[in-house]
Amino acid sequence: MLNLVKTKNIFLGYFVLFVWSFVLVEVGLGKKQTNEIKVGVVLDLQTPFSKICLTSINLSLSDFYKHHAHYNTRLVVHVRDSLENVVQASAAAALDLIKNEQVSAIIGPRTSMQAEFVIRLADESQVPAITFSATSPLLTSINSPYFVRATVDDSSQVKAVAAIVKSFGWRNVITINEDNEFGEGIVPYLADALQDVQACVVYRSLIPQKAHDVQILKELYKLMTMPTRVFVVHMSPNLGFRFFQKARELGMMEEGYVWLLTDGIMNLMRSKHGSSLENMQGVLGVRSHIPESKELKDFTLRWKKKFEKENPLMGDDKELNVFAIWAYDSITALAMAVERTRTKNFWYDNASSSPNNWTDLGTLGISHYGPSLQKALSDVKFKGLAGEFKFINMQRESSLFEIINIIGDEEKMIGYWTLSSGLVNAKSNKTTLSPMDRFGPVKWPGMSNVIPKGWEITSSGKKLKVGVPLKKGFFNFVKVNIDPISNAMTPTGYCIDVFEATLKKLPYSVIPQYFAFESPDEDYDNMVYQVFNGANRSSFVDFTLPYTESGVSMMVPLKDNRNKNTWVFLKPWSYDLWVTTGCFFVFIGFIVWILEHRVNTDFRGPPHHQIGTSFWFSFSTMNFAHREKVVSNLARFVVTVWCFVVLVLIQSYTANLTSFLTVQRFQPEVTNWKDLIKDNKSVGFQRGTFVLNLLKKQGFHESQLKSFGSAEECNELFSNGSIAAAFDEVAYLKVILIQNCSKYAMVEPSFKTAGFGFVFPRNSPLTDDVSRAILNVTEGDEMQHIEDKWFKKQSDCPDQSTILSSHHLSVNSFWGLFLIAGLASILALLIFVANFLHEHRHKLFQDSEKSLWKKSVFLLRIFDEKDIKSHTFKNSVVHNVSSPITQGIPTSSTMQPSPRSPSPIREFESIKVSCNPNREILDLQPAQDEDEESSIQCEIERSCKSA
Repeated sequence: MLNLVKTKNIFLGYFVLFVWSFVLVEVGLGKKQTNEIKVGVVLDLQTPFSKICLTSINLSLSDFYKHHAHYNTRLVVHVRDSLENVVQASAAAALDLIKNEQVSAIIGPRTSMQAEFVIRLADESQVPAITFSATSPLLTSINSPYFVRATVDDSSQVKAVAAIVKSFGWRNVITINEDNEFGEGIVPYLADALQDVQACVVYRSLIPQKAHDVQILKELYKLMTMPTRVFVVHMSPNLGFRFFQKARELGMMEEGYVWLLTDGIMNLMRSKHGSSLENMQGVLGVRSHIPESKELKDFTLRWKKKFEKENPLMGDDKELNVFAIWAYDSITALAMAVERTRTKNFWYDNASSSPNNWTDLGTLGISHYGPSLQKALSDVKFKGLAGEFKFINMQRESSLFEIINIIGDEEKMIGYWTLSSGLVNAKSNKTTLSPMDRFGPVKWPGMSNVIPKGWEITSSGKKLKVGVPLKKGFFNFVKVNIDPISNAMTPTGYCIDVFEATLKKLPYSVIPQYFAFESPDEDYDNMVYQVFNGANRSSFVDFTLPYTESGVSMMVPLKDNRNKNTWVFLKPWSYDLWVTTGCFFVFIGFIVWILEHRVNTDFRGPPHHQIGTSFWFSFSTMNFAHREKVVSNLARFVVTVWCFVVLVLIQSYTANLTSFLTVQRFQPEVTNWKDLIKDNKSVGFQRGTFVLNLLKKQGFHESQLKSFGSAEECNELFSNGSIAAAFDEVAYLKVILIQNCSKYAMVEPSFKTAGFGFVFPRNSPLTDDVSRAILNVTEGDEMQHIEDKWFKKQSDCPDQSTILSSHHLSVNSFWGLFLIAGLASILALLIFVANFLHEHRHKLFQDSEKSLWKKSVFLLRIFDEKDIKSHTFKNSVVHNVSSPITQGIPTSSTMQPSPRSPSPIREFESIKVSCNPNREILDLQPAQDEDEESSIQCEIERSCKSA
């Protein structure tokens, strides 16, 4: 019995165990299994910044898995405090997370200095390190594939800062940055961006991270003594707010100063109010743009409620900032990447057991999960609270920044900067050139509306040292006056006035301090060596735009032609034009004779008469006095074209002859510089200029070159016959011509060279500014006033532009006209020949046994006879009553002649009529005409006999 009871108890126990196991299995099957992924978070937990971001991280985790409850993975956060210490962040916090917790990723730390050590540890263990607040560009140089920047690199904003500098025309900038990796990382990128807009960093101010007020004041005093008034500030908010407090105390927040802030301060500006903003009135800043959205507004409300609950003792520093929003998106990206990896291989390889690994760093393991997680992170894309989230080269990039102007307690957004469009007006969304249109009204320090110049000359500032050559001539350009008592130097002259007028056009004040420079040979190269101690001056110094006429020209003496004008009427035309015109007169006369010989009695008769008539007709067209009528249409066409050519020739001749008779009283003795080399004549050049080398390159021998140092010395060389010409820059030659206007003249050609300019050191910011100012001076009336002051012309000086204005006209000036006349004449001749041959083609083929020569002679005989088929012979027996042949005949007969023979060539008889008074009978007797004109001549003789 006892055994039976024992058996039942055992059975009951197994049954209960079975049922319990079944229940557990059912429960287990009904709940989905998840994989926990350890993630480390390293922050300075005692700072408001870290508390704000940690709240955002926790909200991100809860929001993500609330909307993605079906995911198989869950992030488990392990938080470590870096205690605001670089060593603690790396050696303690990060090392503990990697070695002891074996986390799959690390979020943080807060600063760029802390991040550098954490990134190197993560790279050794292949654990991705994701930072949302370390912005220094220097971190990129670590070249770790496991470094993921979920924030904006500081270098991405430098083009926005440079665009603001360019927009207001500032050229010099002083950078003020924190003396650490965060502050120094942006400086090289900022300098390059400013150089692209023709601006430069003239001074770099470094403020220690933990600087005392005395250190800050000392550096500010130093900045006050400098002329530049444009400052770009890049530092952490805590140091930045202290810095501006001291700047305000020193009066550096007044009118005339420009302060540009990077997003290092501007991104956390929203958490500061009251006295902090009062110290920063009128500054401009660049801030990362976060687009407004419904999700962002909802998150802000939930974050604020949660943050106040977790940190009830916090003061005013409880505003949500952009870093907290980036932290939210970073957790979302990491959670999405973990889910996409779909792996369970989360363990680490054991560290090497080498006896040399005595430290914790030597015993770090290597994560097998890191490479796949890093690959998944690079492919993550989604729309987060901060906008579109994606990595480019494992970094988040931003192409949009806000331009902020601090006015009172308000952070007024006055514009945007985009990578594609540059600066854009915040209201109109349009890109314009004017700063006022681009930004709208801007309040500057001191609540001024006037755009600061960006440059002020202080009492202790450096003046612009200007070297002035001490010359012995051409004092119109530069003259150095030295006081014998005080030894003070005062330069005067055209170049000095232009230079000082140019300085007044600059957008800032520049005070020149002149220094006289004397060279034994008056060589400008020696002055350039003082600007840059080296050779080849154009490669090591910068020249401004020229402000005088450029080029090197030749000046020669003039000879008077008043008593040498006997044959002046031949000078308007060159010899080849005279010969060509005469040949064409003969040619046109010959063409007209051929076209008119068969149909016009004016061009018939004895040979000497035909030749005389042809020449007379052709040459009489010069004054349109020809009396002969032209009856052939082809001849009329030729004469019309030729009359037009003659009209142009006569008018040109008249105009040029007038010029020679009334203007050209003086003529240069030399017109071609190559003749000087050929004739081995001496020429002059100004001492100490580049003209010497220029003349040698052109082929002048050194023995032909004679130097002069002043206009008087040049005139003396011409007077005593030492030189036949002088070569110099146009500006100097004009000075000589003003003093000797009737003796010399400049003749072409001129050699292309640069004019007068100013020299500055290489890459000097003044070079471009002075060049632009020179344009403003030369384009205005001020330049004319300066020239009239130093180069006033004498009233009796002739205009040099008209002295040499008359030149011989050559065939080159009229070859087009001669071509037209020649083509028209040849065309008419070809048409005439073609018609003539077509009309008498049966005569050519009538007797095939005759030679070509006989046929040609026969055609010439036909050509020499009248064309009786012409309309000019059909209505009148006598064609032209004005002909010398028919003049003086009292009456004419209209009788129709009869042919003498059946020949096709008509020959007419002349009839002699005699009158008998007794019988009054007319006796008609045929008689052969002897003048070969085949015309009818009637001669009436009356004889009266007395009864």
